[in-house]
Amino acid sequence: MDNLRLWQKFLNTIKPSISSANLRTFFSQTLLKSVDGNKVILATPSAFIKETLKQRHLPLIEDVFGKLLNKKVNIKFIIKEALVGDKSQTDEDFFKPIQSPASILNPKYTLSNYVVGPSNNVAYAAAQAIVQNPGTSYNPLFIYGGTGVGKTHLMLGIGNAILDKETHAKVIYSSSEKFMNDYVEAIQTRKTGDLRTKYRSLDLLLVDDIQFFSGREGTQEEFFHTFNELIGKNSQIVLTSDRSPHEIAKLEDRLKSRFAGGLMIDIQAPDFDTRVAILRSKCLERKIVLPEETLKLLAASFDANIRELEGQLVGILQLLQAQNLPLTNENISKHLQNRGTIKQNIKVEPKKVLETVCQYFNLNQKDLIGARRQKELVLPRHLTMFILSEQFNLTVEKIGLLLGKRDHTTVMHGRDKIRKLANHDREVQKMLIEIKQKLQVLSN
Repeated sequence: MDNLRLWQKFLNTIKPSISSANLRTFFSQTLLKSVDGNKVILATPSAFIKETLKQRHLPLIEDVFGKLLNKKVNIKFIIKEALVGDKSQTDEDFFKPIQSPASILNPKYTLSNYVVGPSNNVAYAAAQAIVQNPGTSYNPLFIYGGTGVGKTHLMLGIGNAILDKETHAKVIYSSSEKFMNDYVEAIQTRKTGDLRTKYRSLDLLLVDDIQFFSGREGTQEEFFHTFNELIGKNSQIVLTSDRSPHEIAKLEDRLKSRFAGGLMIDIQAPDFDTRVAILRSKCLERKIVLPEETLKLLAASFDANIRELEGQLVGILQLLQAQNLPLTNENISKHLQNRGTIKQNIKVEPKKVLETVCQYFNLNQKDLIGARRQKELVLPRHLTMFILSEQFNLTVEKIGLLLGKRDHTTVMHGRDKIRKLANHDREVQKMLIEIKQKLQVLSN
C-alpha cells in the first residue's frame, strides 16, 4: 500500500477520536513521508504542529499505525525544511491537500461492504467484472439512479478494488464540478497541457454526477477528447448520473452516444429487505448490535434514500446514548414519532384519492377514469396508481377497477414510472407530498 493511501486510512480511523478542529489544524497539514521497517516518518509543515502532535497525540498515532501495519512502530516527526534535499517531490507537491477528491479514494467504500439486493445486483456484477478485466468488460460503465442509492459507493468500490490489485495503477476519482473547475483553471493559467497529462494518462477515471456537464460546452469538448483517448488505450471509465444520458438536457449527442456505447445500469431505491441488510451492515461497522425487530422498524420508516437511512440510524444512536437510554424498540419508536418519520396511515376511502387528485389538478373525475389519453391526464392517473398502491396497498387489479376497469399491466406501468421518478424528479416529489398532505387532512 502506498503512503498516501495508508495515511488516508489512518485519518479515517482516527476521525471518531479527534475533534474536527484538531483534525483540520494538525493532521490535515501533515503527511506520511515514509515507512521503513518499524520506523514511521511523519512530515509536518511547522515546528509548532510537530510538537503538538508529539505531546498530545503520539499515543494515538502509535496505536493506530501499529494496528494498520500489524507491528509495533516508532513514530518520528520531521518538519518541512528537512525535505529540501528530497528531489523526488517539490514541497508544493508534497504538501498538496490530501483531501482532494481527484487524488484520494475513500477507503471505507469497498465492494466487500457494498450491500447487494434486487435493486443493484446487476450493477454489482458489472463492477466485479470490471475489476477482473478493467478496460475490456464494460467500458464505459454508466451508473444512474436517484440520490442516495449507492452509485458513488459502487464507483469507489471499483477504484479501491483495482488499486488493491495493482497499487501503481493511475486512478482519479473526480466530481463533475472538480473536472469543470480544473478545466477552467487550466484555461485561465494557460496550462491545458498539464490538464490533459493529468486526465489522459490514467488507467481508471471515475467521474461522479456527470449530469452537471449539461450546457457546459467547453467542458464537454474537453471531456469528449479525454474520453476518446482513454477508451482508445483501453483505460477504464466509470460514470454516475441521476438520470440516463438521453435524459440529460444540453448534453452533446456525441457524448450521449459514447456514454451509451458501454453498459448503462439503472440502480433503483433498495427494497425493504435490502434496507434491513444495509442497517445491519452499518451497525456492524459501529460494533453495535440491534435486534432484528428494531432494524425492521427503521427500514420501514424510510423507503428511498440510503443516506437518510444511515443518517437516521446515526442520529438515533447518538441521541439515545446521550440520554443514557437503552436501544429498545420502544425508545426508537418514540424517537421516530417525535421526528415525524414513521409513515402515517392515511385513513380515508380509496375513492377519496381520485377526488383529491382531481381537485389538485383541476380535473373532472370522469376524465381521470375515462378512456381519453390526453397528455395532461397521464401524470394524474399515474400518481393515483402509485398512491393507491403505496399508501393503501391495493392490488393492481383493484386499482384498475377504480380507474375505469384498466388492465393490471397498465397500472403496473404507471405505478412503476412514478416510483422511478420519485427518486430524482423534484416536481413529482412535490406533487406527491402535497397530495398526501391533503389526504392526511381528510383522515384527521
